[in-house]
Amino acid sequence: MRFDNQLMAPVALALLTALVVSFLMTPVVKSFAYKVGAIDVPKDERRMHHKPIPRLGGLAIFTGFMASILLFVDIRLNPQMQSILLGAVIIVVLGVVDDIMALPAKLKFVIQIVAALIPALNGVSIQALSNPNIFSPNAYWVLNWLSVPITVLWIVGITNAVNLIDGLDGLANGVSAISAATVLVIALICSEAQVAIVMAALVGACVGFLPYNLNPAKMFMGDTGATFLGFILSTMSIQGLFKFYAVISFAVPFLILGLPIFDTAFSMIRRMAHGQSPMHADRGHIHHRLIDMGLNQKQAVATLYVISGILGLSAVVLTTGGEAKAMLLLIALCVVAVVAARVVFPKEVKEELHEELEELTELGHHEEKDKQKEGGVAKAGGGCPPPVKKGVEEMAVIHQKGEAPSDADDEGHAQKIRTAGDEGPRQLHLAEPVQQPHRDARH
Repeated sequence: MRFDNQLMAPVALALLTALVVSFLMTPVVKSFAYKVGAIDVPKDERRMHHKPIPRLGGLAIFTGFMASILLFVDIRLNPQMQSILLGAVIIVVLGVVDDIMALPAKLKFVIQIVAALIPALNGVSIQALSNPNIFSPNAYWVLNWLSVPITVLWIVGITNAVNLIDGLDGLANGVSAISAATVLVIALICSEAQVAIVMAALVGACVGFLPYNLNPAKMFMGDTGATFLGFILSTMSIQGLFKFYAVISFAVPFLILGLPIFDTAFSMIRRMAHGQSPMHADRGHIHHRLIDMGLNQKQAVATLYVISGILGLSAVVLTTGGEAKAMLLLIALCVVAVVAARVVFPKEVKEELHEELEELTELGHHEEKDKQKEGGVAKAGGGCPPPVKKGVEEMAVIHQKGEAPSDADDEGHAQKIRTAGDEGPRQLHLAEPVQQPHRDARH
């Protein structure tokens, strides 16, 4: 694996510039989010946080990315890059509005298609795919008129896939950084200067925002950041991966973006199997399932980082060493990951379950003691709380004297009995009931 040394300096500078600008802009964007009311309030079980947290962190990522691009990429005579950036601006504006005031899903989907059509109609399109059928005489599928529809489908699909995995602190941001770093390495191998610099800027912007986004998060990137990252990854993967179909295998972009693709596909299939809309929000994503298994947020995010890293490394090996080496590496790393999970995480899960069991046991003891105290008081009163018993006895004495109580008397005693019955043993100190003057029975 050899890199073009002339590319290393601009790539490193682009990465550092985006990182610094993104890091410095995050507090500014955070203050702006509070002013415009872009706050994520936990209002359902899908959300993992317990207090309101500002969104719009994607603006800081976008600012760092654009600062680096304008400094290190010449876009004046580059219509393809111009179309990508124009589409990205539309996606960011859409995300900002959606983070401030929730927009209808259909409207967002239509605007995303429009944004995807801009690069697709300006040369950023998938022209051919390598044929996965190794027994076919045709090595490639030339798409012809299907090029634009499939390109739009790819861009919109990845844009939403990255947004869907944005469910834990730092998850979508970190996975996007790993995917961008993988495309960066492949671009350096293929000596694609523009793709390498753009991906370096994206990695730097993600890493600069990450300290504010890791658990416990101080700020979320919101739809602004998640959809922007998905849009750039999808369009630049076309430029840097699908474009070189004679060199790069069809599987490479799917390996690099494998985690969001699998999570989105699995979620849609699961919802349709249950008779729900594919776009119906639920708590069945991969990160939710890891939390339900007993992992905390940091462990779940680390697990998904490792999976994304394994897929990215396999994509790099597939690019440089061929299918056989990549397959062996993927299998070996998966085995290592499974063994590590069985060794490390069961201990953590056991500790979590043990703590929950202790809390439930302690709560059960308190409830049992409370019931025993209530039972003892009722037994001491002969099955009837003392205030209630006293009120009943007064009514019996009045009737034995042959006096007919007035309506006010009946209501007064009934009220005392109800009050005594409601308050129970705590009202043992009640004063004697006030006697009301009685009218003659003839009246």
